[in-house]
Amino acid sequence: MTLRAYIAALSSTSSDAEAGVSQGPGPRGVLAYGNTQLTNVDTVARLIEPEVKALGYDLVRVAMIGGTSDPTLQIMAERPDTRQLDLGDCEKISRRLSEILDLADPIEGAYRLEVSSPGIDRPLTRLKDFGDWAGYEARIGLAEVKGGRKQYSGTLEGLQGETVKLLAKDGQTYEIAFADIGSAKLLLTDKLIKATAPLSTEGADTIKMEG
Repeated sequence: MTLRAYIAALSSTSSDAEAGVSQGPGPRGVLAYGNTQLTNVDTVARLIEPEVKALGYDLVRVAMIGGTSDPTLQIMAERPDTRQLDLGDCEKISRRLSEILDLADPIEGAYRLEVSSPGIDRPLTRLKDFGDWAGYEARIGLAEVKGGRKQYSGTLEGLQGETVKLLAKDGQTYEIAFADIGSAKLLLTDKLIKATAPLSTEGADTIKMEG
């Protein structure tokens, strides 16, 4: 395995370059592309989540992005208190995960490790995210078409058990089972920008690690 680590400070937008999202609760992962073989994205998430937690952070998402030209294992994490990361946080997580990934070697072939905050228009990957961000606009995509539609946009109204409630622009409140959601993210609005004002795209840095 050849591993290069890229430390992204505070992403202004979350990546949409996804191959497909795993189902069920917890940080959702994206399946690997092409010649970079990922045995099981959930296995990788389970491998690294205790390490991220031990450092004092929450794991948000594990994804394989970049296609065959630039395969990148993207780790999104956050501080529980601020829902953000700074450059020092990214570097701390990156160095620890590089050690773990070197030892476990769950991915065949060369790839890049990227550690970043979820960004402003963040992906919603965990059940609690839909409750935490109630009152903000979001777009939800279903894993499969149901009731003749696959996508919803509107204002999150919180949770009822494991069901997400969303007030759509047509004035109707939709109840969407969390297990049916394939992908979801916040939509960039003035309200969201104000709520996440400390986020910045400045200060990104890179390091390289060969393993």
